[in-house]
Amino acid sequence: MARGSTNRWRALFVPLGINILLPLAMYYALRAQDIAQWQALLLSSAIPAAHALGTAVVRRRVEVFDLVMVVLLAVSAATTVISGSPRVLLVKDAGVPAALGLWILGSLFASRPFPFHFARRLRDPAGQEEAERAWDDRPDFQAALRGLTLLWGGSQLLDAALSILEALTLPVDLVPVIGRFQSFAILGVVAALTVRRSRAFQSGRGIPLFGIRTPAAPRA
Repeated sequence: MARGSTNRWRALFVPLGINILLPLAMYYALRAQDIAQWQALLLSSAIPAAHALGTAVVRRRVEVFDLVMVVLLAVSAATTVISGSPRVLLVKDAGVPAALGLWILGSLFASRPFPFHFARRLRDPAGQEEAERAWDDRPDFQAALRGLTLLWGGSQLLDAALSILEALTLPVDLVPVIGRFQSFAILGVVAALTVRRSRAFQSGRGIPLFGIRTPAAPRA
């Protein structure tokens, strides 16, 4: 496997493990040891927050969502200690997709929407130049990326709304696993729609949205 491809997979699965899988496993491991719900939630939530702080120290740069995650944990932890309710920490989990959704939708008012910047990781220099020209000269290219911006941002707000509803109504021990599966399901649907839209755009317009061209079928 090429080194660039390996780095892309690592960039995807490392955050996935640290922010979703490891906290989930730690929560249920602590509950199996009869640790109180709010304590298990607080300790498992500290993993992504600690990773965010460590990343900021190493890079000497604070990312917006790393800061959001740490602030949400600190505020919800303080509120939970005062109130004694673990549901406050569960509601905190909805803050990340809510902030992400608002940020994505807010990028519609920037010079380039979020999907354009996200695709920089997938493009080589020639592909990036092609994308810049397409953005300047082709309204259909702009419209397609803005449509994906609405899809991505709206899906995150939907995830946040459902997470809040679940945190307030479902049994506490069910919410973490249901919330994770829900997020995966929403992400999977959005990814499938994005791939479908991208392939249709490239097939009809002759230019990829994300800089990855579909290999041409070999001639007989």
